[in-house]
Amino acid sequence: MKHIKLGDLEVSRIGLGAMGMSHGYTGAGTDDAESVRTVHRALELGVTFIDTAEVYGPFVNEELIGRALQGRRDQVVLATKFGLISHTGREGGADSSPASVRAAVEGSLKRLGTDHIDLYYQHRVDPGTPIEETVGALAELVAEGKIRYIGLSEAGPDTIRRAHAVHPVTALQSEYSLFTRDPEDRVLPVLRELNIGFVPFSPLGRGFLTGAIRSTDQFDPTDFRADNPRFTEENFQHNLRLADEVAAVAAKIDATPAQVALAWLLAQGDDIAPIPGTRRVARVEENIGADAVTLTEEQLAQLSSLPPAAGNTHNDAQMRMMER
Repeated sequence: MKHIKLGDLEVSRIGLGAMGMSHGYTGAGTDDAESVRTVHRALELGVTFIDTAEVYGPFVNEELIGRALQGRRDQVVLATKFGLISHTGREGGADSSPASVRAAVEGSLKRLGTDHIDLYYQHRVDPGTPIEETVGALAELVAEGKIRYIGLSEAGPDTIRRAHAVHPVTALQSEYSLFTRDPEDRVLPVLRELNIGFVPFSPLGRGFLTGAIRSTDQFDPTDFRADNPRFTEENFQHNLRLADEVAAVAAKIDATPAQVALAWLLAQGDDIAPIPGTRRVARVEENIGADAVTLTEEQLAQLSSLPPAAGNTHNDAQMRMMER
């Protein structure tokens, strides 16, 4: 597995997103034993970068990752997130006030079974707390050794600059893939100017780019994609063309569509470390296989020229929580 740098933090260039092990895609139930096997297999294959959050479950995903990493903590750059749960009683959930940050980190450390978090992200920008106050609290946690590096998620250029002026930001985590190209115009140039790494979540378009999703009838009603605008019927049929183009390239090079989608993303820069999520050993093996896939310039250009996906990336309530 090749490694890259997020700022000064070295990670495997393909990580593992743990959300789906406990949250979001679990309509058919969870299988913690298989999830633990998946984490262990990822480590065997060279993954050093594991991503979770307190809100996944909530809380149970961090507990699961903590169990999976018992005796293996030193093999992993461990990332988690705060900010979508209020620990101060604020209504509405989102809370990045210094008091909430301090309560959140103590809970995460306990659930993860560790004395430090390698990369600690603000999960979404909190409009009720100036980013300078949040990053100031995080800087104190760095000085205390409870976290090593600071990250943001779905933050816009102005917030990134303001945060970085208080304390260096190591990584931004936002959605990015052939299914979601939003960061390219305004966000990525700022990250590269400031030497901030980029961690794309949903790099397979929530499974869409794997080619396995051919009908909206495949979703359990509890699956959060069931009411996602990109998966509504009118947008779904348009977006199938994206998946079909990825599959066509994959057929030419004896790779899977998932590997092609990830290989395209990896080719966008050596400061990018996607975190495809899965709870299955077979899928983590497939995803990590993208590390060995090299697309030609012609193939990269073909994929980059695909039309944008139809529909917003999230429902209206979630879109309001993301800076654009």
